[in-house]
Amino acid sequence: MRLLFVSEKKPFLRLKSILGFYPHNIKLYELALMHKSVSHYEQEQRYKQLTPREKREARKQAAAEAQKGKDGAAGSKGASMGNKGSSSHISNERLEFLGDAVLGAIVADILYKHYGNKQEGFLTTLRSKIVCRSTLNQVAIGLGLDKLVHHVGAVTTGHNSFMNGNAFEAFVGAIYLDRGYHYCYRFLEEQVFQKHIDISSMAKQEINFKSAVIEWCQKYQYRFEFRQKESRDSQNSNAPVFHSSIFIEGIPCGTGDGYSKKESDQNAAKQALKRVKRDKELQNGIKSNKLTHGKTAK
Repeated sequence: MRLLFVSEKKPFLRLKSILGFYPHNIKLYELALMHKSVSHYEQEQRYKQLTPREKREARKQAAAEAQKGKDGAAGSKGASMGNKGSSSHISNERLEFLGDAVLGAIVADILYKHYGNKQEGFLTTLRSKIVCRSTLNQVAIGLGLDKLVHHVGAVTTGHNSFMNGNAFEAFVGAIYLDRGYHYCYRFLEEQVFQKHIDISSMAKQEINFKSAVIEWCQKYQYRFEFRQKESRDSQNSNAPVFHSSIFIEGIPCGTGDGYSKKESDQNAAKQALKRVKRDKELQNGIKSNKLTHGKTAK
């Protein structure tokens, strides 16, 4: 009956083209595509409408809730709206949590069946490549989810750069609640793996760039060092940003940023690995420095 209404027909058909089947509860998918910035924006707008007295009361209430440990983010000024009503944090994060678990289980199931003779280590590494944020971002864009994600503000190179991949996980969580595990499996197998993920090619891709660059240095007995600096995200003052640099024989070879030391190290190592394998001048400089350090040590 819903398809008889023009206002309802378009989103149902759009989801049908992405899913490969009709959804039952469209509200779940709307929630899956709602970024937390929408809720934060709405809370900030409500906070601005409070009187000075109501703002003071809201801050007191938020501080009290933070001390009780009920909400780690309750200390932000828009966390509570005081006498004009409290707005709970509505976003796709809970569905993302659920979808992450369901996605991991189904990907493991598919890989187990696809590679009948591979050991646990190979399967674990390949699953990590498939469910990593960069891959899920690409899948989300391929499916067209990036055009449906509801958010406020520009997409930055920080946490929001994974907004589409996070929405994809939430989307899987929505499918699970709406149609169950069987339809999640069908969606991932038919709409994702058959159209957007080449398992064989992905199995050959390097993922642990830090280990690869360390092995390269050890092979030629080069000295190497990772250095990290921590700063704050200009878009989100509460989020730490790490900047990593890798030095080989004292020469800076790669830099990378991330929201964890592991992520920034990986990005720096990826850049360094590409440079040391292609840049002849850099290779000669590293060799020269190694010889110089060797003579100095003697």
